[in-house]
Amino acid sequence: MAALIVRVRSGAGGGKKCYNFAVSLVAGHEQRRYRRLVSTEGLVGFRVSVKESDLWIAAERDLTAEALEALRQRRRQLETYAARTPGFLDALTPLPPDPMAPEVVQLMIRAGARAGVGPMAAVAGAVAETVGRDLLPLSPRLIVENGGDVFISSDRTVTVALWAGASPLSGRLGLALPGSETPFAVCTSSGTVGHSTSFGRADAVTVWSPSAALADAVATAMGNRIKKAADLQPALQWGLGIEDVTGAVAVFREKLAAGGDVELVEL
Repeated sequence: MAALIVRVRSGAGGGKKCYNFAVSLVAGHEQRRYRRLVSTEGLVGFRVSVKESDLWIAAERDLTAEALEALRQRRRQLETYAARTPGFLDALTPLPPDPMAPEVVQLMIRAGARAGVGPMAAVAGAVAETVGRDLLPLSPRLIVENGGDVFISSDRTVTVALWAGASPLSGRLGLALPGSETPFAVCTSSGTVGHSTSFGRADAVTVWSPSAALADAVATAMGNRIKKAADLQPALQWGLGIEDVTGAVAVFREKLAAGGDVELVEL
């Protein structure tokens, strides 16, 4: 996944106070490095990790114990299912529905089927989403980030700035997303940043949706379709044609394609 910077600012007119975080990802089992929060405006930032899952969370109070238990439970469900389902972890194409699978797995399977990819293309988003929904009753304002895929519940406008590697557009444009539509998710895939599997060469593909699993899978599938600048618009139109995809932005070097419910802002 590519890196995301997320800034949450109060009110439609903005404001000086904000809480933001930046994510710099290192693939594999190496440690991910996180920049410090600039201002939390009442939110408490903390981190929980279980094996490969390394979550950064901002909530209304310290929910480290609750978040760790939620993450352990979701990972245990996923690992148990994968151990008894040959081919689940390696599938690059959609798998059939399994109504007996745990929730996190069903989210992955459904998202992969809708995006035309294997279920593991949605794993980071699905984990962020399920852990986030586990914590929502304890903290209505919440951010859960997992490998660049972000589940957000906020009553404030959210501005997401995309880090697109070596692209000259990297960090220069943001997406203003109204907090009234939360919870929602913003997920990014890249063929040039990080070591996640991608069959394309897009510097960044960012998708937002009410479902983090779906946004994750669609971002991967769109990225697979982009090998040159001419592929940006067709990939964008394909992604926007999937129900529940609210909007998307794709970057290839100095070119950008954006569509859906999006307001681009200069950073």
